[in-house]
Amino acid sequence: MLNIQGFIRFMTLAVALLLAGCSAKIDDYKGTQPQLDIYSYFQGNSHAWGMIQDYSNKQTRRFSVIIRGDVVGDTLTLHEDFTYNDGEKQTRVWHIQRQPDGSYRGTAGDIIGVATGHTQGNAFNWNYVMDIKASGKTYRLNFDDWLFQQDDRHLMNVTSLTKFGVQVARVTLFFEKQ
Repeated sequence: MLNIQGFIRFMTLAVALLLAGCSAKIDDYKGTQPQLDIYSYFQGNSHAWGMIQDYSNKQTRRFSVIIRGDVVGDTLTLHEDFTYNDGEKQTRVWHIQRQPDGSYRGTAGDIIGVATGHTQGNAFNWNYVMDIKASGKTYRLNFDDWLFQQDDRHLMNVTSLTKFGVQVARVTLFFEKQ
C-alpha cells in the first residue's frame, strides 16, 4: 500500500512520463523545407529579439541579441551580445561542433556541461542546462531549445525551461540574418 509521499512521487513520475511522450521529436521534421544548416545560417551577422514568459505565460522580460558567427572547420563559434529591456547586458560565446554522426555538441561559459543538438529538415533541437538568477536566487534549469527556419533570412525559436520536468518559463525569439 502506498503512503501519501509514495503516491505523490508516483503521480509526479506518471505526469512527467506522459508529458515526455507528448513532446515533438526531431524526426517529425524530416523532409521539411527549407533545410536548416546552422553553420550556414549563423555564418556572419544576425540580429534577434524576443521575450521571456513565466509559468503563467506572463511576459517578464524583453531582449535583443546581436550575433556574429564564425565557422572554422567543424566548429561554429557564436558571439552573442544580449541587451535586456531593463538595461542589463550579457555576453555568451558558444563553441558548437558537428559530430561524425551528424549531431552537435556545444559549450559556453555559463552552460553546465555540454549542450547536445540534432537537426532534421527545417528544425534544430538544442538541449542544455544553465543556472538562472531570479529574485536573488539561482535556479538550475533544463533548456529544450527548438529553432525553425522560415526562409533564407528568418528563424523562429521557442525554448521551454523546466525544473523537475515542469515548465517554469518559455523564451520566444526571432532571428534575422543580416
